[in-house]
Amino acid sequence: MATLHQATITPTKDELIGPWLQTRTWWDGEKSRGPVGTFRLDDPAGEVGIECFLFGSEAGSTLFVPVTYRGAALAGGEAHLIGTMEHSVLGQRWVYDACGDPVFVSTLIDTIRTEGTHANLVMQMRDGSEIVREPVARAQGSGGDLPTDLPAPASPVDEIDRTLVPVGSLTLGVARRVGAELAPGPSLNGDYEGGDGLLLATLS
Repeated sequence: MATLHQATITPTKDELIGPWLQTRTWWDGEKSRGPVGTFRLDDPAGEVGIECFLFGSEAGSTLFVPVTYRGAALAGGEAHLIGTMEHSVLGQRWVYDACGDPVFVSTLIDTIRTEGTHANLVMQMRDGSEIVREPVARAQGSGGDLPTDLPAPASPVDEIDRTLVPVGSLTLGVARRVGAELAPGPSLNGDYEGGDGLLLATLS
């Protein structure tokens, strides 16, 4: 379960992530876009926030953009830092391209292996009450015979429409442009209102 907070965030997520998108090799050149869906994955240790955005555009193309939120800088993660933001409840947060964050990679692989799903969402209000929020996008792993003792991932490699992350003898392929052809293998699939059967990642 992912706990969210009723809070003010500066800069906003869109203000932080939007300019960064335009520096990526897999950006499709569409400047007018916004989130059409988002889901969370659970860090088993409860330390790292993992949010996966689906950003749509007027042209109909959709980008898959997972990010992580940390309460301190990720050692050795400078190349994957998107920026920092101030959260009125949690304080300063470091925001990373999740493909360069080992917690995201291991959580995603475990979600695929165990047929796991997106996290349930609970919003903690300023008065201390809690509200269950319905996800605006969903994801589920396909299951697969995958090892549980994989080494730490190597640095991700961005391509024109995907990102590849070597993890021992496996390669995690993440579809940055939804619809990108990925190597066959156990997968993470998703849907949102307006799109279903989305192939988001595979292990090969």
